[in-house]
Amino acid sequence: MKILAVEASGSVAGVALTEDNILRAEFTLNYKMTHSQTIMPLINEVKQYLNLDLKSIDYIACSAGPGSFTGLRIGAATAKGIAMGIKKPIVPVSTLAGLAYNVYMTDALICPVIDARRDQVYTAFYEWKDGKLNTVVDDRIAMIDDVIKEAQEFNKTVIFVGDGIFVHADKINSVNTFVMAPASCNMQRASSVAALAAELVKEGRYIEGSSFVPVYLRKSQAERELEEKMLGAKAND
Repeated sequence: MKILAVEASGSVAGVALTEDNILRAEFTLNYKMTHSQTIMPLINEVKQYLNLDLKSIDYIACSAGPGSFTGLRIGAATAKGIAMGIKKPIVPVSTLAGLAYNVYMTDALICPVIDARRDQVYTAFYEWKDGKLNTVVDDRIAMIDDVIKEAQEFNKTVIFVGDGIFVHADKINSVNTFVMAPASCNMQRASSVAALAAELVKEGRYIEGSSFVPVYLRKSQAERELEEKMLGAKAND
């Protein structure tokens, strides 16, 4: 089973190809370029190095959100374009679950945190049990102080991953049972998206390419600002 994975939910642009649980290729960039500049060139690199015919791919895995609105749209458009072109299904993978999957088979609780600005993060809690990544608390947006308090209530070691660890490092490091994941696994990885997608395929959790829609968890900044203006205008009437 060949899976092409696309990761564009945050600052990281990533593409990976797995075949029967073997990572054949992975390219990752996290430096000063937009995903519109990087994702397709990275896919082309995979094609070139592996002499890959896209029609040989069985599934397209895509980081489905939450995360950057622009990044998610670019990732979704890329995945949908390929999936519909080769008539293969898409496996939507929670960005937070993909981050948690980076930290494999630990006894600690895993808490992905993606910066959502204004002291908010996209977050969830996960744990490994019987060789499977399980959701303890579902994906949501929350204030970082509430996440820190909730994590402490588990009374166990908590590993934090995601770009939110850099923004809120002081708060995370203030608790001695909290650990910030190292550079090798603290950001989104397309290979983790592919590996988790392989598990989801076994559960039948894939869809037609045309049906794929990212998960934003909240309205975009532009939409929020427009609503605020409209409410302000009504208040002044």
